[in-house]
Amino acid sequence: MELRQLKYFLAVGEELSFSRAAERCYVSQSAISLQIAKLEREMGEALFERTSRTVRLTVVGAQLVSIARHMMELEQTALALTARRRNQLRLTGNMTFAANAIAAIVAVRERHPEAEIDFVLKRFAEQIEAVTSGDCQVALIRGSVERSGLHVTELWTEDLVVVLADGHPLASEDNPSLEQLAAYPLLLPKRSEQILLHRVIEGAMKRSGLRLAFGPPVAPDHTASAELLNHPECWSIIYASTAESTPKTGLVFRTEAQHRLQLPVSAVVDASSPATDIQRDLIDALAATAPQGIWS
Repeated sequence: MELRQLKYFLAVGEELSFSRAAERCYVSQSAISLQIAKLEREMGEALFERTSRTVRLTVVGAQLVSIARHMMELEQTALALTARRRNQLRLTGNMTFAANAIAAIVAVRERHPEAEIDFVLKRFAEQIEAVTSGDCQVALIRGSVERSGLHVTELWTEDLVVVLADGHPLASEDNPSLEQLAAYPLLLPKRSEQILLHRVIEGAMKRSGLRLAFGPPVAPDHTASAELLNHPECWSIIYASTAESTPKTGLVFRTEAQHRLQLPVSAVVDASSPATDIQRDLIDALAATAPQGIWS
């Protein structure tokens, strides 16, 4: 029995939905189902009653929920034993935030020469777990997170960048609108692989009363911008930081006319741990690195 299996089981048990549990854990639904099946084989009991519409805990499943919660708490307690000293801090994020992180660390070190700040690369779900466990004190994320015990500070708002092949009918538009874009298929990786981008655009389309059509999903070993050259009738969206490093040949980059394709960039900390001066100054310094320019 693995802690990962218990974490996935607990997510399904609390959400009563395999799809919502997969989104919560930032893995595919098939990965959740596989690990639950392994856990059920090891337990020798079914943990869920499944129908085409509902998911319910069995008697054994309901009893396992409290045990799984206790195991997750023990894991966090064990990891917290390695928490850094007061002048040490670990900031986690993905590679697209490396420049922001380095600039902020330099600024904090000028004010706190004794500070030791590490920037640790992690995937989104790992970043949040690192904060809750005490392994990292600050997570720099796109979007937000709603979880008890966490405090989220919005640092800036980032426009997503619309990408079109230069032969696309909207390529000549300086700022195409959602209404114009909705007439063409959207090219993105599968929802399970890019949950945040899907959520942002689906929400924007729904609020605007528009229907969203998708082109073929982008394979994991391909990029949406490169795939647009094979599907010039489609369009895509990418993060501003990604747009800056993406080759421009054959492509044009635009911002949606009414800035409806936006998402926040936030700092996440453990609300139960008193903030240090270094932590507070790091968050302020991160906010000061907000990008300035056409895509900020």
